[in-house]
Amino acid sequence: MTVAVETGLWQLDKTATTVAVGHKTMWGLVTVKGTFAVTGGGGEVLPDGSATGTVTLDAASLDTKHAKRDKHLHGPDFFDAENHPEITFAVRGAELRDGDTVQVTGQLTVRGISRPVTFTARLTKANADAVALETEFTVDRTQFGLGWNQMGMIKGLATVTATLAFVRTKTA
Repeated sequence: MTVAVETGLWQLDKTATTVAVGHKTMWGLVTVKGTFAVTGGGGEVLPDGSATGTVTLDAASLDTKHAKRDKHLHGPDFFDAENHPEITFAVRGAELRDGDTVQVTGQLTVRGISRPVTFTARLTKANADAVALETEFTVDRTQFGLGWNQMGMIKGLATVTATLAFVRTKTA
């Protein structure tokens, strides 16, 4: 499938967007999963087909369906949401490759610490008014100051899973 995404400005559709994180804990025996509330985002598709933009998450919105754990994750040992209320991913470039594959490069900022992140996404919808991408990639949480690990319980990398939907707001 070869697709072309319309040039112009695009706004994140919060109702059709999900961002989740999963991480192994209990010495690799249990995977804790949670979802974030997406607070905003948008971008621009340029005439050459490349794109830039931003996705913003509410750090205090992480919901793992366990209130005590969520309070700990929102606190200073992890996301420190009181001092760093937003998690952002600033897309520096997104290029459509073979078929429906999109190569995305950008800066992920968590707890005020920014690191480059590159991942591959799959374009699942593209028409004149709507675009949707799905991706799954891993992040080393310790690179963002999330180093708490009592008794070595937390192993490996965090897995981020996202479905990002955008609607076109106007032409460039």
